[in-house]
Amino acid sequence: MPRYKLTIEYDGTDFCGWQKQEPFAPMEPNEAGATPGHKAELCGVHAGTDVHAAAEDIGVREGETRSRVALRTVQHVVERAVREVVREPVVLMGASRTDSGVHARGQVAAFTCSGDEPLRARSASEGLAVPIAEEHVAEVPSLALRARKDEDGLTRGMGWPISRGADRLLRAINGRLPEDVQVVAAEVTTPTFNPIGDAKSKAYSYTLCVSPPPPTGLSLRPMWNRKYVQQIWGRLDVAAMNEAAKRIVGEHDFAAFAAAGHGRLSTVRTVFSCEVTDVTSGGDARLGHGDADDARVLRIDISGSGFLYNMVRIISGTLVEVGRGKMTAADVAAAIQSKDRRNAGPTLPGTGLCLEWIKY
Repeated sequence: MPRYKLTIEYDGTDFCGWQKQEPFAPMEPNEAGATPGHKAELCGVHAGTDVHAAAEDIGVREGETRSRVALRTVQHVVERAVREVVREPVVLMGASRTDSGVHARGQVAAFTCSGDEPLRARSASEGLAVPIAEEHVAEVPSLALRARKDEDGLTRGMGWPISRGADRLLRAINGRLPEDVQVVAAEVTTPTFNPIGDAKSKAYSYTLCVSPPPPTGLSLRPMWNRKYVQQIWGRLDVAAMNEAAKRIVGEHDFAAFAAAGHGRLSTVRTVFSCEVTDVTSGGDARLGHGDADDARVLRIDISGSGFLYNMVRIISGTLVEVGRGKMTAADVAAAIQSKDRRNAGPTLPGTGLCLEWIKY
């Protein structure tokens, strides 16, 4: 049974994060126990996103009395596309559980499916009318099995044989995905490949749009890239931020930079690099204005062996506090030593965060 590795990129704006979520459906106002604002508890995404309209009703599970809904998550959307392609149940395992509104250029996921086996035990036992390899139809005359050819003229069956090709798999999956997510690479991997456990390092970026505080006449919010940057009013000292970023690098106990309920036995992580760069391009119309001196785009890049829940967003928020002059590099070092979340900076929203790559 072949196992496939997928590299996926997505605009996280209209997703409730990576991981599948199937909460109870919101109760109607006339139902017992219903409370005002209950629907808002389903998922917090970018302002203006209607997660309820995108949620799919999946009915009542055995032993339960309330219906559940499947929220729009990247894992749910991609896994469904894969299932439609391979025509059998699969479980898509992702490497990183990005939150609502967080983007990715290099998410990695994997799944296992049937390969070149001519007859599927489940299909044969249940007498399913599923397509199988054309050369094997004569072997099972007692079953109503049929062969079907895809757009490439290849006979399709359950699973995805290696001989069919990973490039064709990539095209087939992308043909079933919405426009805000796509598979950029597909390859055969080892049967034991684990996207989470086998990862050696990963990198995130956090992008800031820094503008003078309103109500100055030239202070404009970013328009065209507003879903991918976090607006910061005022000026930030990039040199001070980079000095503080140096204190982040290395193996430390990052308990002060983890959200409550992170669920990890150890909060020790190794950060390989952390740097703040001015990536403003002169007259960049995507900012919503052309005055490059009025707004700057700063990017925080951080790579490490792994990250705790909200760790990159808290590090980014801490560096912003340094840039504003509210904290110093020494304060950052002290926060690490304290292992106390109260001593680090705020958790920035997911909007400016992007998973850049994962290495194995």
